Amino acid sequence: MCGIVGFVGEKNVAELLPACLKKLDYRGYDSFGFAFQNNSLLLVVKQVGRITDFNGFLAKSASIGIAHSRWATHGAVTKKNAHPHISCDGKIAIVHNGIIENHSELREKLAKKGHSFAGETDSEVAVHLAEEFINQGRSFREAARETCRSLKGAFALLFINRESNELIAARNGSPLILGLVENGTFVASDTTAFIEFTKQAIFLDDGQIAFLGKEIELENFNTGQKLSTKISHIEWDAEQAQKNGFEHFMLKEIFEQPDAIEKCIQGRIANGQAVLPELDSIAEKLGKINRIVIVACGTSWHAGLVAEYAFEELCALPVEVEYSAEFRYRNPVIDENCLVIAISQSGETADTLAALREAKKHNAPVLSICNVMGSTIARESDAVIYTRAGPEIGVASTKAFTTQLAVLNLVALFIALQRNSAPESKVTDALNGLKSIPNAMRKTLEQSKTVEAIAGLYWDKSNALYLGRGPNYPIALEGALKLKEISYLHAEGMPAAEMKHGPIALIDSNMPVVFIAVKDRTYEKVLANIEEVRARNGCVIAVSSEAATEIKNLSDSVIYIAETIPLFQPMLSVIPLQLLAYHIAKKRNCDIDKPRNLAKSVTVE
Repeated sequence: MCGIVGFVGEKNVAELLPACLKKLDYRGYDSFGFAFQNNSLLLVVKQVGRITDFNGFLAKSASIGIAHSRWATHGAVTKKNAHPHISCDGKIAIVHNGIIENHSELREKLAKKGHSFAGETDSEVAVHLAEEFINQGRSFREAARETCRSLKGAFALLFINRESNELIAARNGSPLILGLVENGTFVASDTTAFIEFTKQAIFLDDGQIAFLGKEIELENFNTGQKLSTKISHIEWDAEQAQKNGFEHFMLKEIFEQPDAIEKCIQGRIANGQAVLPELDSIAEKLGKINRIVIVACGTSWHAGLVAEYAFEELCALPVEVEYSAEFRYRNPVIDENCLVIAISQSGETADTLAALREAKKHNAPVLSICNVMGSTIARESDAVIYTRAGPEIGVASTKAFTTQLAVLNLVALFIALQRNSAPESKVTDALNGLKSIPNAMRKTLEQSKTVEAIAGLYWDKSNALYLGRGPNYPIALEGALKLKEISYLHAEGMPAAEMKHGPIALIDSNMPVVFIAVKDRTYEKVLANIEEVRARNGCVIAVSSEAATEIKNLSDSVIYIAETIPLFQPMLSVIPLQLLAYHIAKKRNCDIDKPRNLAKSVTVE
């Protein structure tokens, strides 16, 4: 969840790292800190608050440095708990992302050996472990290796030592990437930190440790085996991570969705076929599958719920959508004939990665859908389809969600053709319909001013219900989640029919109820649910299409979306809900791009 970045080389890191860290503050923004090493000196600066409030250093120069922005897990948000953590002798500094599960046991042992802890974090044991190994006569490299071997849990660790000209980086379960520049090396938890300087990257795998100085040396820290480096090219550039005139990244990313969908489906539809060469590696297994299990968390889980309808309708296969965090702690009944689809925007979601590994233990083929090339989930899957959404900086996911839906629909249509489970004409019509979605999104986005006006009517309400049927039921869940995430208002999403099985007791004149009421086979039923809310003086906000003429007379407010086939309606109906959450949060003066207690990439369990 935290952001870490380091550099070693011929640049002044005292000037370089603050700017790099600011680009990672979406990963954590409780506190931040820096450690710089030069000429046998170690300078450490830590501060509670956001890196955006930091004005930089005065006349400081260094060639090696590490930096950290924290999302608190263990220990309160205080200067003592901020990273970097320092050894008792002041020689070693570390930053850490992840959770060290055996920190209590290690802390107790180290305290008995005379080590004094400054704060309450799990991370601090790492620096005292390294110091202890050096006290026992180990070299800096050996101490870092032994520290990694001693830790249980997830970690991305950076070590510097005032008596060494190396920066040491190690990874186990939390992302860590090297960025290669002339006469220097970056290391960070996300390419966003260094994309301005280079697109050449090395993605570290679990169990790897990198010794960074004049050269880059990679090893397995458990076995000591020397490893070769594999350089990857990053496809996006620094401009894509700028606001480009929008007030917030979230609003920019909402409006980027038409272009994101175009890039997502580009080259993947041709001659009435879904063209997915990414599935070639599991083509034989796809022909034998008799079931699909989707694992995901948060917004990605909602994408899986929407996809469930498409897979069952088009592929005639039973589908289960599981919370990743729950999946791994069961004894899932899956085998080589069950396709497991793992969905993760970052490709680093800890619970989804654990679910993926559980599936592979049962020999199930795993297809991952994610947005980040070279991410752990992508590398560990049997096949991966990238959403091509580009960088998503706003913590509340928008374009990552809709591109996930586009990919999932493509996969469903591909399998339908392979299995002959749907008429070819239906698949062709659907693929043509998918190509029209970007323009339909642009038309729907024209409703932004209407949504803003509606937000002005309801921004001060304390609660809201979001209701939908069929594939728009998960969209109700997603709309409620967006409101909760960025406006801090209580909201619940559910199937419209479930309202009268309890939640209807909450409805009164102060309860706005958002209905997704599109012209599909559940439309008449949704109209009946709206009448039930109206009979109890509830405030009805409807998301609908112009063809649904009855809606205007039944609703207090209507947001119109473009027409499309029912299969793809969720990609359009979610847009007004994203905008509604945004405009309400703006009215409430919330920190939209960095909502409290949240971070973009959940890399801890």
